[in-house]
Amino acid sequence: MKLYHFPLSGHAHRARLFLSLLGLPHEIIDVDLKAGEHHTPEFLAMNPFGQVPVLEDDGTFIADSNAILVYLAKKTGRSEWLPEDAQGAAAVQRWLTVAAGDIAFGPAAARLITVFGRPFNAEEVIARAHLVLSRIENHLQNREWLVGDGPTIADIAQYSYIVGAPEGNVDLSGYPTVKALLRRIEALPGFVPFPQTAAGLRGVA
Repeated sequence: MKLYHFPLSGHAHRARLFLSLLGLPHEIIDVDLKAGEHHTPEFLAMNPFGQVPVLEDDGTFIADSNAILVYLAKKTGRSEWLPEDAQGAAAVQRWLTVAAGDIAFGPAAARLITVFGRPFNAEEVIARAHLVLSRIENHLQNREWLVGDGPTIADIAQYSYIVGAPEGNVDLSGYPTVKALLRRIEALPGFVPFPQTAAGLRGVA
């Protein structure tokens, strides 16, 4: 397998993290976004949306980080990561939607301002970040994982942009159960850390 990847992308990291947690042999191919490699005809043939990550598996190309998580769980038959029963599968899908929506437009967007200079409204996206974090904090009361009794791709989908939220000036100190979830993910065999920058609160001594 090959993963077309950008190191500072949380979307790319969640795919890389899950590959590592599954212990799957893979090659990381970094895509130079600054040079526009994601807009070349070769890359667009793999993903017409021009986004990382893209997973290549024996001639099959899977784009979108959450789709990659689903593909890998199904490909390997690891139903502990993606339940087969209707209720469990639906619960995981709900959190994949949160990752693609509330997380993307909250903590991920806040980080895009400070790390990549994107012209979002900082006050607005930081408020969104705290709203979704408070909802996750409440959900995690009296439970260790988002779905069921063990880690699933629901947890993996949230991890990268939440752990990177302080780079977007989103303070995690008020979310102890969320931070405990991050530590549990980091303790899993095969964990790969998300590279940090000195942006936002991480740059405060």
